[in-house]
Amino acid sequence: MADESASTGASPGRTWRGLFKARKSEDTLEKGGIGENQQNATWNMGMLNDRETIEVPGSVLLLSKERNEPLGLRNAPARTSHSSLPTGMLPEPPVTPSAREHTGEQAEEKKLTKDGQIILDPQPDDSHNDPLNWPSWRRDCALLSLGLYSMVGGGITPIIAAGFTDVAHDFDVDVSQVSLTTGLYMLGLGLGCVIFSPTAILYGKRPVYLFSVILFISSAVWCAKSPSFTSLILARIFQGIAVSPVECLPSATIAEIFFLHERAFRIGIYTLLLLGGKNLVPLVSAVIINALDWRWVFWIVAIVVGFCGVLLFFFVPETFWDRTPVPKPKRRRPSFTKRPSFFSRRSSARLGVPGVPQTPGVTGEQITAETTETTEIKPAEERSELTGPKHERHVGFASGMGDQPSTEPTQGAHCSSMEDSRAAAAPRPGPLHHGEAPATSSTPVESATPKGRPTDDYFRDAEAQRQAPLALSSDGDSEKMSFSNLGATTMGQAYTHKLREAPRRTFKSQLRIYHGRINQDKWWKAAVRPFVLYSYPAVLWSSAVYACSVGWLIVISECVAVIYREGYYEFGALSTGLVYISPFIGGVLGTAVAGRVSDVIVKAMARRNGGLYEPEFRLVMVIPILITTILGLIGFGWSASVDDPWIVPTVFFGVVSFGCSLGSTTAITFCVDSYRQYAGEALVTLNFSKNVLHGLVFSFFVTGWLKTDGSKTVFVWIGVIQLIVLLSTIPMYIYGKRARMWTVRMNLMEKF
Repeated sequence: MADESASTGASPGRTWRGLFKARKSEDTLEKGGIGENQQNATWNMGMLNDRETIEVPGSVLLLSKERNEPLGLRNAPARTSHSSLPTGMLPEPPVTPSAREHTGEQAEEKKLTKDGQIILDPQPDDSHNDPLNWPSWRRDCALLSLGLYSMVGGGITPIIAAGFTDVAHDFDVDVSQVSLTTGLYMLGLGLGCVIFSPTAILYGKRPVYLFSVILFISSAVWCAKSPSFTSLILARIFQGIAVSPVECLPSATIAEIFFLHERAFRIGIYTLLLLGGKNLVPLVSAVIINALDWRWVFWIVAIVVGFCGVLLFFFVPETFWDRTPVPKPKRRRPSFTKRPSFFSRRSSARLGVPGVPQTPGVTGEQITAETTETTEIKPAEERSELTGPKHERHVGFASGMGDQPSTEPTQGAHCSSMEDSRAAAAPRPGPLHHGEAPATSSTPVESATPKGRPTDDYFRDAEAQRQAPLALSSDGDSEKMSFSNLGATTMGQAYTHKLREAPRRTFKSQLRIYHGRINQDKWWKAAVRPFVLYSYPAVLWSSAVYACSVGWLIVISECVAVIYREGYYEFGALSTGLVYISPFIGGVLGTAVAGRVSDVIVKAMARRNGGLYEPEFRLVMVIPILITTILGLIGFGWSASVDDPWIVPTVFFGVVSFGCSLGSTTAITFCVDSYRQYAGEALVTLNFSKNVLHGLVFSFFVTGWLKTDGSKTVFVWIGVIQLIVLLSTIPMYIYGKRARMWTVRMNLMEKF
C-alpha cells in the first residue's frame, strides 16, 4: 500500500531500513482497498504505477501463506496459440484444504495427496493414461533419463577447451581460431531451440528427443573423424542443433508429469545435473585428452549418448496431455420429433429427463424406454459460429470452446465463465485421493444426478462404453469434450480425449515414437513468437542479463587454454581440466543460495507493500550479482596478467560462476513472473540471446584479443560491459510496472 506522501504523487524518500518494514494492519489484505489507494498513487516502493489501473498482469496479491491471487487477469489477453510449457508450470505455494476453507472459496471436491494435506494441482483425469497418474517410479525414471541426457548435453559446450592446443597443432591453425568450435557450436544451440521448440509443440516431445539423440551421435562421430578444421566446426554446428532440446524441453516435460508441489525438487535435480555437466564433463574430457587424444573424447561421447538414447526410448514416452479448461456448452432443448442420426443421438440411461416426475419404484431403464431425448448438432451452424465476428478474449477458457456472445463487459468475461463452469461441475460423493481408480456404481444412475437436472452427454467410443459405462467423469468435467462441441475441438483435445477414453496403455504401445500432429498452430508462427518478445522490456532486460551471466563463463572457458597452458602456468591438459572444479563449486553454491535469498527479499518487500508482490522486487538481487561478477571477472584477468599463483585466478573463476548463477536465476524468475503465459517462448528467447548474440559474437575475437592485449585489459573491459548491462536495472525497476501494462495494451504476441 502506498502511504499519504505517495498518494500525492511525490517520490517517497524512504530509507532502506523502512523499505522492508511491515505496513500497518489497516493497509493489508483487502484487494479492493489496495486497488483504490494505489490507483491514484504515482510512486510505490520506488516504482511508477500505471496511470489507469493497479491490476497489472504479473502482480500477485499474497492473501496468506498458502494462497496467492494473481491480479490483472481481466486485463491480460488470452493466448491464441500453444506453448511448450503447460499451464501451471511455474511454482506457487500448494493450497491445502484448510486454507481453501479459510478463504471462503466455493467448496469443490478436489483430488488430494494420499495424506489429504495438499490439493493436487493440476487436477489429474480419472484415466490411467494421464501422465500425472503414472506410478512414481515411472515418472522418476523419466526424470533421471532426461537428467542424464541433459548432463551430457550441457557439458558439450566447452568439452575440448582443455585440448584447444592439441586441436590447433593437429590442424595447423592458431589457438585463437579453435575457439570457433565453441562459438559456432553455440550458434547451433540457438538455432536448434528455434527449430525444435515449435516442432515439439506441434508433434510432441518424444520424437524430438529421439531425433536429437540420432543427430547427436552422428555429429559426435563426425567430429571424431573430421579430416580438417572446417569439417570439425561444421560438425560442431550440427552438434549444437542436436543438443538444443536439452535447454528448452526437459523443464516442460517435468511440468507435464509432476504435480505443482513435486516440481521444485525435480526441477532442482534437473538443474543440478545440467549445471554439473557444464563443469564436470570438461574435467572428464581433460582426463581423456591427457590419456588418449581429443578425438577419443567424441568417440566416448557417442557411446554415452547411445546409452542415453536407449533410456529415453524405453522410459520417456510422450507426456503431452491437454489440460485447457473448457466451459460446458449451453444445453439445447431436447427434440422429440427428429430421428437420431450421426449428429443426433439418444441419451444414455445416466441422463435425467427434465419435466418427467420420478415415480418411486420405476427404474431409469423404464423411464428411458418411455421417453427419449435427442441432442441435435448442426455442422453448418457450428461452422458459422467459428467464422463469425471475433470477440475480445481474456484469460480464462480456451478460445473456440463454447464462446457465446455476452452482454457483460469484456473485462469480466473470464471471471463469469470460470464461475459458470464451477457451478456446472457435477457433485462428487466425496474427496478423491491421488492413485484411486475411478469409481463405479451398481445403483441406478439417477441417484447420482439431481432430479430434473440433465447432464452433458460426452461422446465415447463403443469399447469405452462397454468397459466403463458408469465410470465417474474426471474432476475437470469442463476439460472433457461435449459432442455438441465436436466442430470446435482442437487437435490436442482430440488426442487427449482419445487417450482418456481408452483402456490402460501397455508398455509396448507407449514405445510408439510418432503420434501424429497434436496441435494445429502454424510452425513458422510458433518459431517467430520468441523473437516478438524482444519488444517486451522485461524480456529484453532478462535476455541481456542471462546472456552475460552464462556467456562470461563460456568466454573464460575459451581463454583457459591460452592462460593456463600457453601462459605463465604451462599446465597440461589434465591440470587445465581440474580448474573446472572451482566454477562447479561456485555454481552449485550460487544456485542453492539464489532462490532462497531472493524469496526472503521478495517476501519482505511484499509485506512492506501491503501484501502485493511485484516481479520487479526480484531485481534487488542485482546488487550481489554486480558485486560478485565484476569482482570475479576483473580479479581473474588481473591476477593471471601479473602471474599470481594459479589458485588466485582459479578462485576468481569460482566467484564469477557464483555470481553468474545468481544472475541467470534472477533473469529467468523475473522474466517468467512478468509474463507467465509466455514462459515457454521466453525461455527460447533467453537461450537464443545467450547462444547467438553473446556466445557466437565473442568467440570471433575474444581469444585473439586476449593474446594481443593480455588478460588484464580484456577482463577489465568485460567487467565494464557487465556493469553497464546491470545498471540498466535501475530504469527497469522504476518503469517496469508501466512497461508490463504497455505490453498488455499493445498485445503484440497475440498478433502473430
